[in-house]
Amino acid sequence: MAKQVNKSAVKAYLMQRSPEELLEEVLDIFAKFPVVQDYFYAKLHPVNDAELLKKYKAVIRKEFFPERGFGRANRSVARKAITDYKKVSGDPTGLADLMLYFVEMGVKFTNEYGDIDEPFYNSMESMFHKALQHLVKFGLKDDFEDRCRRIVYDSAHTGWGFHDTLSDLFYHVYNR
Repeated sequence: MAKQVNKSAVKAYLMQRSPEELLEEVLDIFAKFPVVQDYFYAKLHPVNDAELLKKYKAVIRKEFFPERGFGRANRSVARKAITDYKKVSGDPTGLADLMLYFVEMGVKFTNEYGDIDEPFYNSMESMFHKALQHLVKFGLKDDFEDRCRRIVYDSAHTGWGFHDTLSDLFYHVYNR
């Protein structure tokens, strides 16, 4: 496997290019990578973060509840949507919304299709934990308390100790 390129190597490469070559390089990257397109969309339309959030929520929803057929619950695709959103948007509220949406879709999925395997629940618990940490870090606890409480409530009849773990995580943050 090839060694990864570091930031200084890329900087040296870019310093050797003319402004025209740099422009061509950026346009080429823009054409090839959707996440770069989203990045520039967010830069050029900063007030339209809601549209970007809607796009990434659709990716997550499709993994759990596609328009046709049964959901695959491909968590890696859904988690990538969160990672990509984080790269293109600096909105902590939107990121919290997306992280909780992932868990909400997971809870809904298990409620509709029955018990899933332990790695599924571990993934949901991990994301819920990260979301709660994010809420605390950015002072968003109060804005999302009802939604977090609803996630815990909706998970009440699931297996693998899922509800207990979500409940413990919730009450650790919202210890009232």
